[in-house]
Amino acid sequence: MSRLSSRVAPGQGRENVVKPARQWPAVSGLVLTLVFAGASAAEAKPPAGDRLGNTTTVARTHDGRAVTSAAVANEIAAFWTPERMAAAVDLDFARPAGASASPSAAPKPSGPSGSIAPKAPTIAGTDEVGTLLNESQAVGKVYFTTPGGGLASCSASTVSSGKRRLVMTAGHCVHQGAGGTWYSNWQFVPRYRSGARPFGTWVALSLSTRTAWANSSSFSEDMGIAVMNTNGFGQRIVDVVGGQGLRWNWGYNVNVTALGYPSNLGGGEIQYYCQSSTWWAHDQVIRMWCNMTYGSSGGPWLQEYNDTNGLGYINSVVSHGDNPGNGQFDGPYFDNDIKSLYDFAESTSP
Repeated sequence: MSRLSSRVAPGQGRENVVKPARQWPAVSGLVLTLVFAGASAAEAKPPAGDRLGNTTTVARTHDGRAVTSAAVANEIAAFWTPERMAAAVDLDFARPAGASASPSAAPKPSGPSGSIAPKAPTIAGTDEVGTLLNESQAVGKVYFTTPGGGLASCSASTVSSGKRRLVMTAGHCVHQGAGGTWYSNWQFVPRYRSGARPFGTWVALSLSTRTAWANSSSFSEDMGIAVMNTNGFGQRIVDVVGGQGLRWNWGYNVNVTALGYPSNLGGGEIQYYCQSSTWWAHDQVIRMWCNMTYGSSGGPWLQEYNDTNGLGYINSVVSHGDNPGNGQFDGPYFDNDIKSLYDFAESTSP
C-alpha cells in the first residue's frame, strides 16, 4: 500500500491508532493443517499467459517448489507462525507524479456493464447473522514472502465463480511489477482478527495478474487473483465463507464501501472500512475518500455492500495513494480487463 494520509475523510469509520504504520523497504499462532492441494501436479500448472493481457504462475514456496501437493501446502501454512504473521510489513506504492484528476479528460467505459452476483456460503454453520459493516467473512488478510526473503501482507476478498476458488487482490500483492517477479508462500486468512483464524488458513494454488502490471507496473491494471487450494475437509473457500460479486464498466462515479486491514487503524489486526463516492483520477484509475493506509492494499471496493451478510459487488481494489497523503486512495477502474483476468484465472482453476 502506498503512502497515504491518516486524516479522517468524510464518511470514515473508526480511527483508533494502535501502532504506527509499517512500510516495506524499497529494495525489496495457531497453525491448522487444513490445506490440501485440490489438483494433481499436472492440473496445477496453468499456462504462463494469454493473448488478452493476462499472466499466471503456479504458487511456490520461498525456496522455489511448486505448491502441487497437500504436503507442500501444509508447509506454507506451518511457515506462517503467529510470530511471522506479526512481523509481516506492508507494501508501499506511491501515486505516479502528475496523476491529478481532470474531469474533462475522463475516458469513457470501454464496453457494456456487467455483473456477477455474490454467493452466500453453502456449508452449514459457516455463515453468520448480524451487522457486518466493519467485518466481512469474505474479506481477509494475505501473507506472502518477497524474493529477498521478507515477510509482507495485504488485504483481499473471495469472489464468486463457478469453481468457487478465487481470491481477488491488487496486482502488487501477487507480483512485484516491472523488473520483479512473483511472491511466494502465499496464504489467505478470511476475517483474520487479532491473530484469530475463524475460517482457517488457505494456501494459493496459482497466482495471476495483468501483463501490464507484471511488465510495466501499470496502476490502471493493478489487479491480482489467486486460485486457492481446498482445505483439509476438501471444501472450497467460497463454499465456506461466500464470495463477493463482481462488476465492470459501471462508470467512474459510484458509491462504495472499502474494506481492509490498514496498519494505521487497528495495527493491521482488524478489518476497517471507508464509505465514499468514487471519481475518475487518472488513466484508468478511480479515486475515493478514505484514511486507511498501509495494509489495506488489495482490499475490495464494494458496491451495494450488505452489512447483514458481508457481501457486495467488487468494483475496484485498493492500489495506491499520494505522498504526503490527503485522505484519498486510488484503485484500478474495473473495465473489460478485470473480466478478462477473472475469466483467465477461472480457466486455470481445477
